[in-house]
Amino acid sequence: MTRGLLLSLLFHISGFIKAQPPYAGTIFIDPDIVTASDPSALQSTSYTGRGPVTMYDRRIPGWATVNAYLFDVVWNDGLTSVAQVNPEFGTLDLATLEAEKYAYLIGQLPTCLREDVDEIWIHQGNEPFGGGNNSILIHTGLSAEYENSGILEETLVHEASHTSLDATHAATPGWINAQKMDKQFISTYARDNPTTEDIAESYLTWLAVRHRPSSISASDFTKIVQTIPNRLAYFDSIPCNLYPFVQSTRINNPQMPTLIIYPNPVLKHLIIETEQSEPYTFRLYDMLGQDVTHLVSKNGNMLNVALLSSGYYFLRINDHIFKVYKL
Repeated sequence: MTRGLLLSLLFHISGFIKAQPPYAGTIFIDPDIVTASDPSALQSTSYTGRGPVTMYDRRIPGWATVNAYLFDVVWNDGLTSVAQVNPEFGTLDLATLEAEKYAYLIGQLPTCLREDVDEIWIHQGNEPFGGGNNSILIHTGLSAEYENSGILEETLVHEASHTSLDATHAATPGWINAQKMDKQFISTYARDNPTTEDIAESYLTWLAVRHRPSSISASDFTKIVQTIPNRLAYFDSIPCNLYPFVQSTRINNPQMPTLIIYPNPVLKHLIIETEQSEPYTFRLYDMLGQDVTHLVSKNGNMLNVALLSSGYYFLRINDHIFKVYKL
């Protein structure tokens, strides 16, 4: 990072509005942004023998060289990695279970978050995960807590964002300008670590509101799009292959009344079908989180969206959120 860019970054951070961020940390927002039922790009995990490797271990804390169990990981989008399992697991069978487990879970992440994951470091111990250094650091003791809370996959998104996005984007003028325009942070963790945690804290929320809006509550959706609209727009603008994440379609609340909207994409009239007997209410937001409901007229089960500009919108009907493309 150049001295001028660093000074600019520090200057604009000091001028942020002192608003309390809506979240402490974004991995805790909702356990259903990525779930165990999502597809994985994992193709194979192959044991290649033992060998000396240097991995970071938070229990030290520091670097350690160990005679690790080594596994070649191949994902079906052409990416590869090496899982390095600490010999403390004791046997090849136990090491294989760990390597296969995390190769599958990391394979659920978008291609663009795995591009720089050259190594997967797996240790025992109840310590936080880590990202960066072209690797993802895993301590399996804390994995159990993440799994019990349903946020293991969301945590891996966060760490992979460090590994594959930070170096390319965190110090760019575009990202710094997005931070400056938003004037606030999505979480206290991002606010307290603006140069190191803001990308990872924000990217998970971008995946949620742009590609899994039905996985989060309507109130969380509104908080996110209104707190960091310019960061969301920045992520919209960068190329990012989301395979296999975008393949999954889920019904998260099967007990809720059915809601169907069509056609989508829509040119003029959007039809809403619902099993609920009570009248529905709706709000419409553009990609920056701005409420554009006033541009839509309602007639029975039909919304006239002819006045909208072409592009993506988010339609909130009661507590359901749909992504709609206006032609």
